Amino acid sequence: MEPLASKIRPNNLKEFVGQKHVVGEGKPLTVAIKQKLLFSFLLWGPPGVGKTTLAKIYARSLKTELFELSAVSAKKDDIRKIILDTENNKQTKILFLDEIHRFNKAQQDFLLPYVESGTLILIGATTENPSFEVIPALLSRVRVFVLNELSADEMAIIIKRAGFALDKKARDYIIALADGDARQAIGALENTAQLFGKITVETIKEAIQSKFLRCDKKGEEHYNIISAFIKSMRASQPDAAIYYLMRMIEAGEDPKFIARRMVVFASEDIGLAQPTALVVANEVFHAVQTIGLPECALNLTHGVAYLSRAPKNRSCYDAMHAAWADVKQHGNLPIPLKIRNAPTKLMKDLNYGKDYDPYTKESLLPENIKNKKYLK
Repeated sequence: MEPLASKIRPNNLKEFVGQKHVVGEGKPLTVAIKQKLLFSFLLWGPPGVGKTTLAKIYARSLKTELFELSAVSAKKDDIRKIILDTENNKQTKILFLDEIHRFNKAQQDFLLPYVESGTLILIGATTENPSFEVIPALLSRVRVFVLNELSADEMAIIIKRAGFALDKKARDYIIALADGDARQAIGALENTAQLFGKITVETIKEAIQSKFLRCDKKGEEHYNIISAFIKSMRASQPDAAIYYLMRMIEAGEDPKFIARRMVVFASEDIGLAQPTALVVANEVFHAVQTIGLPECALNLTHGVAYLSRAPKNRSCYDAMHAAWADVKQHGNLPIPLKIRNAPTKLMKDLNYGKDYDPYTKESLLPENIKNKKYLK
């Protein structure tokens, strides 16, 4: 049976709720639809904010056939069939590729020539940062639209349109739990109505059980756990850090998010005390990308134990912020002549590079801040 979230999906931009920075009056996708412009693009945003819906509206508005694939299960042969159909019928087709970040480099490379030639109009949807998950060659050939999580007011509009009978308390409760994910909210309300008939806070809790609640970002759980995780590693307490790691994995946190935080931690908190920590953290991130859950939980645990036990030194972090503050305060201070590049005669005549000593002990900072010490 088709889920209610799919049944009530908007058919045009007038019915679409949210993302006014992309589909508001005079905004990029609105203009593209009005002018019938065909081009490839990525929709990057959290779950349940309208990525699939926008792809369908775009294709429908331009009267272009839309093929839908999920990168979780799609193979090259699936794309070949679409391309062959396109070439045989001499008609441009739109491929909506959900979770495009799940395609590996070889699969993304396969798409590249067809996107570049315009044989295939690609609309990719991803919850992950395309800068990390989409190969540069493909990323340079598409436009990226960033979608935001839906606000409480926007969620309220969508829930009202879904036709559920519920009071304000129950509505506010499901909005808080769904955390900007309209599909999650509608699905939870639909399940509650089917199971109990009446929708109340109590019946919602019974219907969704504990898994949904563990991911309750509005209850600060997301931020509290990542904070506890980082602070446990900082305090060199691997047992606590591993516990909070398992809490995040069990709650459904993206392991790549955890691994990225570990890479940051390696430079921010360990830094020069043990420079190899950054190497280890990067290798953990690579392992997470390559292996995935559940196996990569062991790689994460290995990395967390190493980072927790490593000596700590925040001097690089402090130096970065101190230098950054001076850059913001003083702007473009003149660079000392002796360390300027001198590729032309005129520059040499102006004393660029004159008296340069590669091993000088004299400060090479601009004159106004020449006595500053950032790295301590």
